[in-house]
Amino acid sequence: MGSMMDEPLLVSSILEFAARHYGASEIVSRRVEGDIHRYNWRECRSRACRLANALTGLGVTMGQRVATLAWNGYRHLEAYYGVSGMGAVLHTINPRLHPEQIAWIVNHAEDQYLLFDLTFLPLIEAVAPLCLNVKGWVLMADAERLPAETRIPNLVSYETLLAGQSDEFSWPQFDERSAASLCYTSGTTGNPKGALYSHRSTVLHAYGSAMPNALNVAGRDVVVPIVPMFHVNAWGLPYSVPLSGAKMVFPGAALDGKSLYELFEAEGVTFTACVPTVWLGLVNYMKEHRLRFTTFRHTVIGGAACPPALMDALIDDFGIEVVHAWGMTEMSPLGTACMLLARHAALPADKQREVLRKQGHAIYGVDMRIVDDGGHELPWDGKTFGHLQVKGPWIIERYYREERSALQDGWFPTGDVATIDADGYMQITDRSKDVIKSGGEWIGTIDLENIAMAHPAVLQAACIGMPHPKWDERPLLVVVPRPGMSVTREELLRFYEGKVARWWLPDDVVFTDSLPVGGTGKVRKTDLRERFAGHRMAEGAAATK
Repeated sequence: MGSMMDEPLLVSSILEFAARHYGASEIVSRRVEGDIHRYNWRECRSRACRLANALTGLGVTMGQRVATLAWNGYRHLEAYYGVSGMGAVLHTINPRLHPEQIAWIVNHAEDQYLLFDLTFLPLIEAVAPLCLNVKGWVLMADAERLPAETRIPNLVSYETLLAGQSDEFSWPQFDERSAASLCYTSGTTGNPKGALYSHRSTVLHAYGSAMPNALNVAGRDVVVPIVPMFHVNAWGLPYSVPLSGAKMVFPGAALDGKSLYELFEAEGVTFTACVPTVWLGLVNYMKEHRLRFTTFRHTVIGGAACPPALMDALIDDFGIEVVHAWGMTEMSPLGTACMLLARHAALPADKQREVLRKQGHAIYGVDMRIVDDGGHELPWDGKTFGHLQVKGPWIIERYYREERSALQDGWFPTGDVATIDADGYMQITDRSKDVIKSGGEWIGTIDLENIAMAHPAVLQAACIGMPHPKWDERPLLVVVPRPGMSVTREELLRFYEGKVARWWLPDDVVFTDSLPVGGTGKVRKTDLRERFAGHRMAEGAAATK
């Protein structure tokens, strides 16, 4: 046996470290009240301790769930540490879900208390009567923001809850495998399923995600977590940023291009992480107003495949380093990040860009493989498609309150279809449920969507499989044109020539004003398949296969 100290890996240790060693580093929040709030990691620790004391006084005990419905802000950050640090379980809820679904999640988690932002007061008034086991509701504001009349029982303001509490709290020491936080995923069939993260998995994920080959967070950075704190714990940034001692800037609810650009410039932001749709809005705003960043230099894009045209614009037009990343709720979430190796430096720019468009290398703590329908491992040749499976210390073994393991032969099936090349770079080609099987062969819809969005007149595109009497399925392309621009079906199909195999070409193109988007910002292809179920496909490229 080794002779080193044995201390549990607990979430509270991250905040204690940041307060002690980076105490003066700023935390800036654009509040839903409309103003800008500023304090630092030392003050964050004090208020997190007050919250822990308040929850203890309310009778919250080890392992009980305390929920949040909130934007990215300093009070939400305090809950991350005050709740988990005292031994309770932080349960972040996606407010973009339907009220009935939120109520189902609250009841399934057996939440004891729920903390929410002022924005969501009407939502809570609809949800509260359906959640009779919640003991109290906490409005994350001061007392003067409480409504004069409300149907919400046992409602108290966050600031009233903290008032009079001590800013010292002795964080308990317990088994690092104890639950720290709970996130529900809507990427499964049926009701949402919970991923219950441990303190150990959370701290290890913070270590792994902060590494240079991952999110590359450093103390010199000014970080804006645009990815919501209710979406897989903001990809772990509320843990990896204080671990690194960086300045953190919270955007609140204002995620439009103008608001984000002004916040970036005012606070000297250097790094952010977000989904592609946010960057599309920000890039369009900057191009329209001929703007440039003065400090921003690095972004991680995940949640959905980054369209090559967007990556090209960020790199070529704005000089931003773009890191393509991939993960999922069941993985805490980070699994891969895409950066070049030393030997890539000699490659021409277009060849480097081909590498960067992949989802990238597994980071340490994650192993992965691709398998066929029978579970047999497939070669890493960059061409063979297979079902992607992963394993590691921050990857789910079973869903919350389910007895059956979610693993297959010790691996977690992600539901993604991917290739892995000889250098270990993984590329997602589709979701298993969205892949198009035409004549027994797979067609990757992500490739078809990316090509469409490279057309100057296309704002967004989604590709779905439609039934075909001979080929089983054929691709239908659904397109949202850019405002003020137009493109025809024939022009788009010609745009594919020479870019993919001819039998991959969409059989038809339809145009729409918008695409249906789910609670995490992803296009809901199930809705598109239902909407166009009666669409009669034109005679397409399948005949030339």
